[in-house]
Amino acid sequence: MAPTPTEVLSTRPAAAYSIFHEPWWLDIATGGRWCTAKVTQGSRVIGEMPYALATRKGLWRVSRLPPLTRSLGPVIEPIGSACPDAEFRHHMRVTAHLIDQLPGCDSFFQIFDHRVKDALAFALRGFGVSARYTLHIGPDCTTVEAWARMSARTRHAIRHAAALLTVRAIERPREFLDFYEANLSARSRTNAYGTDVMHELVNAFVERQAGYLLGAYDRHGRLVGGIGIVWDCEHMYYLLSSRSQTASGGAISLLVWSAIQDAIKRNLTFDFDGFSNAAAYAFLRGFGGTLIQRLGVERHGMAYSLARTIRRGLPGANDAFSASL
Repeated sequence: MAPTPTEVLSTRPAAAYSIFHEPWWLDIATGGRWCTAKVTQGSRVIGEMPYALATRKGLWRVSRLPPLTRSLGPVIEPIGSACPDAEFRHHMRVTAHLIDQLPGCDSFFQIFDHRVKDALAFALRGFGVSARYTLHIGPDCTTVEAWARMSARTRHAIRHAAALLTVRAIERPREFLDFYEANLSARSRTNAYGTDVMHELVNAFVERQAGYLLGAYDRHGRLVGGIGIVWDCEHMYYLLSSRSQTASGGAISLLVWSAIQDAIKRNLTFDFDGFSNAAAYAFLRGFGGTLIQRLGVERHGMAYSLARTIRRGLPGANDAFSASL
């Protein structure tokens, strides 16, 4: 169904290092406007934390998650001690050095990879810490078990769509990208990720075999639904989706189920890649995944915080000062 992925990230520490930490990903997502805080021991990097930099409206210097980059955060090589307290002290010490290298920003915000289990060092340095969530289906789950864990409503939607649609790989990224943009236009919406950035990222992960595009086609061979999937050594992420206004309501559910089965076959954890509202959560929870917490950290300068407060109180205020993307 999809190409065999190359082994990516194989030379990096496993702890919290994801496809979103990859230099090629960040180069595209930020237009090259990113840096990495690093802590070394001799010639070896034992801690690193990438961050994006941008100037918003010509005034505010901000660091946030780039488009389509779901999580970042520190990656710290463990010392391999049998003593949990020694590992904790090492983690705190390295994290403190990473924080010291972060730029002075009017607004800083990141969501950490779920493998970052605490943000104490950030809290002690004046960052606000909050919780976000995603859902996982682990590779130890069989396809039979995964199907059984779904809600009856989700299973029904998948069966109904499967009777009407054919699922196959979208061979040309241009087909998916044109389809995505056409669906936005039909709904009078613009691309929240930025058309150029999204197009370049999609082409890059397909070319690098770090992901693929999956389509649902009707009996006339027309594409009516599509999803974009990316992966690293441990996780497969549900990154993008779009369906035509005339498509079966279960088209995306059918595609997600196909990707879940592929993740299990590849021995990868399927990550639903977070949700931003109740409607998205209601849809995703129907697949029976396990709720997983991801930590967010943020810090804002006094002038920025004041401007954001005033802005939110104005009629027709938008999210220009929102911490999250």
